[in-house]
Amino acid sequence: MPTEDNKLENPLSPSAPREKLEAQIKSADMAEDMQQEAVEVAQEAMAKFTIEKDIAQHIKRTFDDRKGPTWHCIVGRNFGSFVTHETKHFIYFYLGHCAILLFKTQ
Repeated sequence: MPTEDNKLENPLSPSAPREKLEAQIKSADMAEDMQQEAVEVAQEAMAKFTIEKDIAQHIKRTFDDRKGPTWHCIVGRNFGSFVTHETKHFIYFYLGHCAILLFKTQ
């Protein structure tokens, strides 16, 4: 007879559901639908990866593939920035305690 312990899923398994972090958009020059896509891609990246560099790489490569080059992504808890971006291709937001800066250049 199976015990309750046997029914528990491994919380670290890829199939285990993870709570999605709510986004707090701090600054954006981007269409609403693209903002939502950026948040969704970032949530996906944070569910897959724990290292900030890997999260940033996933977001950057996804946007390069979907929207064309050249996107840049910075992920972290403590950084300053001053960037030039294509019009309508910039977003800066938080997911939990992690800041995400995503922008496109020519």
